[in-house]
Amino acid sequence: MASACTPDPGTVPAPSCSAPPTGPVLPPVPPGSPGLIDEALYQASVTDYLQFATQNLQPGNITNVVAHLIRAERDPGFSWDPSPVDVNAFSALFTKFDNWKDTVDFDLMYLHWMRRLGQGILDPSLLAAVEQRMVEFRYRWDDPLPADRLDHKWFWSENHRVIMAVDEYLSGLALPDRVFTVTGLTGEQHAQRARPTILEWIQERARFGFSEWHSNVYMLKNITPLVTLVELSDDDELIRLGTAAIDLCLADLALNLQRGAYGATRGRTYKKDKMSALDEDTFGTAKLLFGDTDQGWTSTSDTGATYLCGAQRYRVPEVLRQIAVSDRVSTTKERHGVPLDPHEAMSFDPQPAYGIAYDDDANLPFWWSQGALTAWQLVPTTLSAAEKYRLWETDLFAEYDAIREVASAGPAVAQLAARELASMAAFGLLSEANTYTWRSPEVMLSSVVEHRAGDARDQVHAWQATIDHEALVFTTHPQRPTPQSLDWGEDSGYWTGTASMPSSVQQDNVAFHVYAPAYEPPTDPLLGPTFAYERETHAYFPQDHFDEVVQQGGWTIGRKGDAYIALWSYRPTQWRIHDPSVVATNGMVQPFDLVAPGGADNVWVVEVGRRADHGEFADFVAAITAAEVEVTRPVYNEQRVRYVSPSHGEMSYSRSQGLVIEGSAVPVGDHPRLESPWGEVCHLGEFMALNEGGHSLTIDFQKGVREVT
Repeated sequence: MASACTPDPGTVPAPSCSAPPTGPVLPPVPPGSPGLIDEALYQASVTDYLQFATQNLQPGNITNVVAHLIRAERDPGFSWDPSPVDVNAFSALFTKFDNWKDTVDFDLMYLHWMRRLGQGILDPSLLAAVEQRMVEFRYRWDDPLPADRLDHKWFWSENHRVIMAVDEYLSGLALPDRVFTVTGLTGEQHAQRARPTILEWIQERARFGFSEWHSNVYMLKNITPLVTLVELSDDDELIRLGTAAIDLCLADLALNLQRGAYGATRGRTYKKDKMSALDEDTFGTAKLLFGDTDQGWTSTSDTGATYLCGAQRYRVPEVLRQIAVSDRVSTTKERHGVPLDPHEAMSFDPQPAYGIAYDDDANLPFWWSQGALTAWQLVPTTLSAAEKYRLWETDLFAEYDAIREVASAGPAVAQLAARELASMAAFGLLSEANTYTWRSPEVMLSSVVEHRAGDARDQVHAWQATIDHEALVFTTHPQRPTPQSLDWGEDSGYWTGTASMPSSVQQDNVAFHVYAPAYEPPTDPLLGPTFAYERETHAYFPQDHFDEVVQQGGWTIGRKGDAYIALWSYRPTQWRIHDPSVVATNGMVQPFDLVAPGGADNVWVVEVGRRADHGEFADFVAAITAAEVEVTRPVYNEQRVRYVSPSHGEMSYSRSQGLVIEGSAVPVGDHPRLESPWGEVCHLGEFMALNEGGHSLTIDFQKGVREVT
């Protein structure tokens, strides 16, 4: 039975390029070596964070406890009282473990650090309780499931897959002779079982990139398990490849960082992370490693910064730091994920990308990590697994109730329904994504290009213009009205995700985002509660965080410092005023919600600029507002936008005719794995080679070599 990473070789296209030449396989170079971040600079950043994080002890917070353990180990002048860190402090967490609730795999990862560093310091009964949870944990979705229990954990997303495998491997390593409750295997057998999964996951990322592309939430959940693996493992190959995989994650962050903001388009994110970079889960990691912002630390239990502070083996290559803070005006194109079209014609034998069979249970974690549970090609496998492992009854499968109702008519009917309703049914499918990021020292613009246009997407962030951590702009098609809540992070689909993806294209500092939903909002009691949507699009344009904002000729134009963002809507816009006593405004006084009512079909045009290229703000405003901009055939799927950009001249775009600039067609999408001023990687090339400022990083994942200079 083939695994996800070992498909039929005859169906896998070879990359069109080869990895650069490298030397022999060697252990990762130690901290302080040439080619890595300056050790004194790094240690100063570590000290700064740990002093912030250890101001007050939070006895039941694993990561905060670990921060205290790390600081005490490295700072002889620091003392703290560990006695409050006991079983009672972790009682709620242990209850969560005992009920197999979602995200306990995250917690177990952090507990590995606490157990390792807490020996001889923390209460032995607490450490024994941690070990008991390791022994009783269910590590795989297809492990035996007791008849009287449900498992509510999510095993299948890109990040959960590697976290579960690292948890299992390290638990087995820690307790090799213990018999684990669920499987009856010893710890040593569990470690042996998990090891190939970790290696497969790393090779997938090398070949396909990240299905959860540029995620300011889940990239951290890739970084942290890899750091945990590298620091707590004793396996040379896992340490080498884990180190290289961390580099891969951090390269993605460095290439798309703008003054502290991981401001790119994203495969998965939430309102809590997307309205301000200070709330991004990746903020502390970027600040610690790259120093790209003067903003202060935001969390005393940052799971990126804390565990990197504890790292004795891993150090970021200097070239990645140089890229992150580079003043170069650059365009970076990337390709992530695996193609899967939920709209392709029905077939009894659908042909999957790269020969990774849809109907092989061994490949289910791979395809489900692409969010493909309800794509029609996977429906029979999904339904079989959901019934066999009683997934319908679990917490996180509740959102698939509508699918279960349809499935009651049988797999064939469900598969046909999933195809006919693909624009709604495949709302979680990530599929292959071509991303485009233009970055300057003052402002950045990033889009996912022509990705699933018109389809519902529950967590995708289609585009963003970013000046800094709070001066940023994006649009969405809201699924539901804004929640009447004073919790700024709470959302119900107003800001998170989009009820329909725009068809987006970008050329340098200009982008078009054409909204045309591929489905009418259902009103029936089965589909309506999940797939209804608002007949409007809107933009987040936080006026409080700009130095000035003007509206003229249909444009809303903001300036902060020497950076400018101009946004135009075909449908006339108006500010939606949110009552701060009813709806959270995060302290903002001026309106920030720019609404284009009247229909979910709309065209938004964005052009970003900077003083160095466009002169004073008044000059930029005058040029933008004097430019011709029009939309013809303004009906679903037929919009054609024409814009005479001050930067590029006459530009036009429609889904049928593509992007045309000054009369010449411009290719859109079909990116290589990476195209940037710092290095290029062809599609499916399993390597990375980056250069900047006299520093370099070269990784050959097939050979297992990582070199820095």
